[in-house]
Amino acid sequence: MEDKSWVVEVDDEANRLDQVIESEKKNWEKHSIYKLPACVATEGSENCYQPQAISFGPYHYDDPKLQPMEAHKKRALLRFLKRSKKTMRHCVDSLSSITEDLMAAYDSLDQKWEEDQEGFMMMMMRDGCFMLELLRVASPSLSQREVYDEKDPIFSNHGHLYMMPYFKRDMLMLENQLPMLLLTNLLSLDEDGERQSQEKKNEAINGLIRSFFFPEDNDLDLGECAHVLDAYRKLLLLIGKKSPDPIEVESITKRDSVTYYWGGSDDIIPSASELVDSGVTIRKSKTRSIKDIRFVPGLFRGVLYIPPVMVDDTTQSIYLNLMAYERFHIGIGNDVTAYVAFMDDLIDNAKDVNLLKSNKIIQNAYGSDKNVAELFNTLSINMAHDTFNRLVFIRSEAKEYCDRHWNKWRGILIRSYFNHPWAVISLIAAIFLFTLTILGTSYTIAQFYHEPSTPEK
Repeated sequence: MEDKSWVVEVDDEANRLDQVIESEKKNWEKHSIYKLPACVATEGSENCYQPQAISFGPYHYDDPKLQPMEAHKKRALLRFLKRSKKTMRHCVDSLSSITEDLMAAYDSLDQKWEEDQEGFMMMMMRDGCFMLELLRVASPSLSQREVYDEKDPIFSNHGHLYMMPYFKRDMLMLENQLPMLLLTNLLSLDEDGERQSQEKKNEAINGLIRSFFFPEDNDLDLGECAHVLDAYRKLLLLIGKKSPDPIEVESITKRDSVTYYWGGSDDIIPSASELVDSGVTIRKSKTRSIKDIRFVPGLFRGVLYIPPVMVDDTTQSIYLNLMAYERFHIGIGNDVTAYVAFMDDLIDNAKDVNLLKSNKIIQNAYGSDKNVAELFNTLSINMAHDTFNRLVFIRSEAKEYCDRHWNKWRGILIRSYFNHPWAVISLIAAIFLFTLTILGTSYTIAQFYHEPSTPEK
């Protein structure tokens, strides 16, 4: 029986499987910007992954509601060319050698861009120049806002105040990223640094990103980053550390071969209020790095150190995109995901949020304490839990501390009798009455035994 063409084709592909996998592996290693499948966006969080003000890159380029920003992108491109004293031809020629690398950064690039590489590079130029202009305008060391007309809707002081929060939010969406390779090369063109080493180029663009998101921590060396979201993730892991070890920066970029593993423990850390009831003191960490979480057990009282966090309207979107990046970009670890899972365990309700606020862990610019609790509880929906993280050990250690007999009894006593002022008063009154009863009974018995006997007549 003669084989059909598709049968022969499949057999041929099977014979070449190793070659196919090797070729695909090279492509996978180049990907850093991902288009998220429908299963990732849960109900109510769809907008957290969709840019609302501006598109960067090919994934949302054709979104009609974002088209009005194209005119502002063109204006930024023209200003870039004028300031750098470069022609468009010079810029295109300079970037031509990295066109394939830029396209390879996107894991789901539409075929139309493969067929229209010139159009792709034009989009990259416009988007890249606009993003650079945003970073420059926000930089306190460049004072670029002064060169713009006060009526400019984007780059004036007015635009900086009212539009910049929307741009910042959209710049931290996984589907809305530009390869850092593009930004470093454009910046070197703008500042006549074409002959600089790649390391110097990285330092320059990283400095702008630090100033943009965390101006008070401008001494962190981030090394090579894939895009703005990747740089922001590194900042979250290092922020507040004055001189992080270069090895630590490298481990954030690529997971070290020596990793924490604690046997896949499913321990869930007690909530913040339960920890306090069991004798644990919660204190603010010395840094704001989300990795700076420690538990120090003590004979009479344990201490849990947690870094402070600001919760506002952008928190949900930022953490969801960071977790999505960790889910799809193999090899960078799961520090953000583990942190969110840890905070979800720690926060059950508004009482826990209030407790963390009182200890200066949470700064609430989001709404009620109940809203903050619901936010952290929904962030972990459909979350993939990875046991390769040291927070698993901290969970286990804290739970073991709380499960000790004395700490458990102490917790039960506090939750049963000291969870309300009236309960405390009632307990004190009961103890007082019980003490009086004991004293009265003791006095009666003492009188009975010591009462002098009446002599017989």
